[in-house]
Amino acid sequence: MARTRRPLPLDLLFRALADRTRLRLLNLIADREICVCYFVEILGISQPKISRHLAYLRKAGIVASRRQGRWMHYRLCALQDAAATGILKETLAHLRKMRGMQADLEKIEATCCSPSTSTEMRRAPQPLILPAAAQ
Repeated sequence: MARTRRPLPLDLLFRALADRTRLRLLNLIADREICVCYFVEILGISQPKISRHLAYLRKAGIVASRRQGRWMHYRLCALQDAAATGILKETLAHLRKMRGMQADLEKIEATCCSPSTSTEMRRAPQPLILPAAAQ
């Protein structure tokens, strides 16, 4: 049975956006699907803490997850509510201009291609750039 998606309550959206770690996660997945292991490597935060924040974003309906073997991948969801979509879009645009958020994006590019990347990370699936329509 298909689940009907309800509009995202704005209070839930604002609570989801009220945490710096969650903002950093959203910044990293704004236009791509990423495995949790990259978040751990880039943000320097423990996997359980990252997973807790991703679960909060998933329950809020902002991100979706997909399992590929032992790897969990996360990406943004298309929101049903126009107001929530506008707020999220503006937030992501603002994040892209912030120096610390730009540094996170630079780290993901470096982590994917660096020869010094750990063996575990080299086995992880590469982040997948999503087409604009899929976001």
